[in-house]
Amino acid sequence: MERKIETERLILRTVTVDDAEAIFKWAADPDVNKYLIYPLHKDINVTREWLKSRDIDGKDEFDLGFVLKETGELIGQGGLFYHGDLDAWSIGYNLRKDYWGQGLVPEAIQAIIDYVDKEKGVRAIVGEFAKENSKSRRVMEKLGMTYWKDGQYSKFDGSVTFEACWYKKEYR
Repeated sequence: MERKIETERLILRTVTVDDAEAIFKWAADPDVNKYLIYPLHKDINVTREWLKSRDIDGKDEFDLGFVLKETGELIGQGGLFYHGDLDAWSIGYNLRKDYWGQGLVPEAIQAIIDYVDKEKGVRAIVGEFAKENSKSRRVMEKLGMTYWKDGQYSKFDGSVTFEACWYKKEYR
């Protein structure tokens, strides 16, 4: 299902295999990838295969590309994913580093939260980030989330395990 949401500065839309080159710009950047769970994309074909494997019609997954209105350029991606065991929506995101620090991620994620709340209802949102990742801590604080608990997570390839913080916001 094609989804499209507009914010003041962004168009949030479903990504496709045609977006591989734009996504590769951040998926192959070691600074962007440092705390992400997926390994660094070392070849654009990895990005293409990942895009082909995704279920864009998932009923419990709202993952959208962030397109800058001003330029029409795809600069990031993120969204919400439902976790039944937590009865909460988990946030996830990534953004090209040349756009870090401009408030674009909180703007995008809040719009997606509002969209999902209208469509599905959002009781709570949660987010996990590496303790040393102060930028993600700030994103979650801007979304009104507060510290919930400590944890750990590892990259999918097992190359790194991070000590993590979980943040949470209850809506209902």
